[in-house]
Amino acid sequence: MRRMTCTLPAPADLAVGMVGVPKDADVELELRFESVMEGVLVTGTAQAPLISECSRCLESSTSSIEVDFQELFFYPVESGLFQTGEEESVLSGDLLDLEPILRDAVVLALPLSPLCRDDCPGLCTECGIRLAEAGPDHRHEKLDARWADLGKLMEHNDNDQEG
Repeated sequence: MRRMTCTLPAPADLAVGMVGVPKDADVELELRFESVMEGVLVTGTAQAPLISECSRCLESSTSSIEVDFQELFFYPVESGLFQTGEEESVLSGDLLDLEPILRDAVVLALPLSPLCRDDCPGLCTECGIRLAEAGPDHRHEKLDARWADLGKLMEHNDNDQEG
């Protein structure tokens, strides 16, 4: 068994929708490599910074993510030790490609609708202002279209009574 800790730049497109790891951001990896009968078992933890946009108020925010992953890299078929399917990870000499495993772990852990905070009120549907900044007394007068003609009639009567 061998342990390794390293910091590597994040690959491109480590994101979904409104949240993701910035390209070339530092990804901290803690890895454990174990030799098993079929190949090399890689177990690890990755920590990376996140940049997101709130799905309710569109405010930018930063946070971080920590994910665990595990993958078995099989010995090559030509070694004659084990036969593998095409979809499985195969050792390529002394090199292991961890990018697809890291990408799967991070992307699957990302929230589909990120929030700047759990109680984010979002945007006003009338004027588009952030409700967190507008305050609890933010309102818009809504007139029911069915009563619009009656309102005009009332204004007309008020003007006649003044004159």
